[in-house]
Amino acid sequence: MRFLSAKFVSLAVSVVLSVSVRGQSPIWGQCGGIGWTGSTTCASGSSCVVSNAYYSQCLPGAVTTTAPASSTTGSTTPTSTSSGSAPSSAAGTCSGPTTKFTYFGVNESGAEFGNTVIPGVLGTDYTWPAPSSIDYFVGQGFNFFRLPFLLERLTPPATGITGPFDPNYFGNLSATVTEITSQGAFVAIEPHNYLIYNGATLSSTSDFQTFWTNLAGKFKDNDHVIFALKHTEDLMNEPYQPTAQVVYEMMQAGVNGVRASGATSQLILVEGTSWTGAWTWITSGNAAAFEALTDPNDNVAIEMHQYLDSDGSGTSGTCVSNSIGASRLADATSWLQSTGIKGFLGEIGAGSNTDCIQAVFGALCSMQEAGGVWIGLSWWAAGPWWADYFTSIEPPAGAAVPSILPQALLPFL
Repeated sequence: MRFLSAKFVSLAVSVVLSVSVRGQSPIWGQCGGIGWTGSTTCASGSSCVVSNAYYSQCLPGAVTTTAPASSTTGSTTPTSTSSGSAPSSAAGTCSGPTTKFTYFGVNESGAEFGNTVIPGVLGTDYTWPAPSSIDYFVGQGFNFFRLPFLLERLTPPATGITGPFDPNYFGNLSATVTEITSQGAFVAIEPHNYLIYNGATLSSTSDFQTFWTNLAGKFKDNDHVIFALKHTEDLMNEPYQPTAQVVYEMMQAGVNGVRASGATSQLILVEGTSWTGAWTWITSGNAAAFEALTDPNDNVAIEMHQYLDSDGSGTSGTCVSNSIGASRLADATSWLQSTGIKGFLGEIGAGSNTDCIQAVFGALCSMQEAGGVWIGLSWWAAGPWWADYFTSIEPPAGAAVPSILPQALLPFL
């Protein structure tokens, strides 16, 4: 997300409920769907309404009902297949043939919080996602998590980005990766630094390559993370100051570093300049620069971000129109189709009003109707410290859980 997360440091830690809590589900809570193991009855005054195969929700109403029996999820091996029927919800119906996403998920935000307090105190300045949150999304059918962290906490400024990792911070990062991948899901670990480290813009391709060699090397022997596309690596969040050519050169160095570590089977996600925005991918110079990107393993994708408010920052819950999602992705989609390069929408977020819900739905329709050039997306965001922020889908009470989740996201699984 464009704005820095330091402003959220003072937020109180919210209590995250496990999806397996016994008893009745609350109004707006989940009550059924593929993989659901919690209650299938709703609190008095609400009814269990089926949104799709993966999600039933307790909506206000006079009748308390029981959801259809749940079933377990199948393999989460990434595949991209034609959809049997067009995604549909109260927000709309996709009009053309669709190709399902290989990766579908959410940003689990928190470890990058408090970026003005280094190293900071765990539980006070930053946090890690709750296992119950990960369980919840896997239960919905999500198979992808983007996990932001801060470079300064992982590689302290005293020794620089080529130095040793802080054992405690890396230990928590590694434990979260294990929590995700042990459930068969995929995780993108990404330095949420905007290509800035210790107050200065990173410029050494050699140092950046060494950093990624060191980090990828930590996971290369873990078959849940490295092999068989069990792990994806997003090389740097939202560079915005350097030129597209400079960012491309840093990203290419990062790709080289990952492969030099011996991590040969993972997908690598790379980002461009100008906040890696999809709507400015052409005009920012990213399109011209990144056509030169190479990977000896031919397993790299371009990560773009797109918000739907007036300035594209994701700081307002008001969307420009109910069609702005598809229109802002159109040029980037055409570029992906013309080059054969794969795209990944690493961040998208919007308010829970009718225009925004329809705009998100339309954006995802356009992506799935683009012939498979978009391999996935992750919503911004979940995380225990987002409280009532308008894009939060942190269970059980994130502001976007009641409407965005069932109407604009789950239909595309």
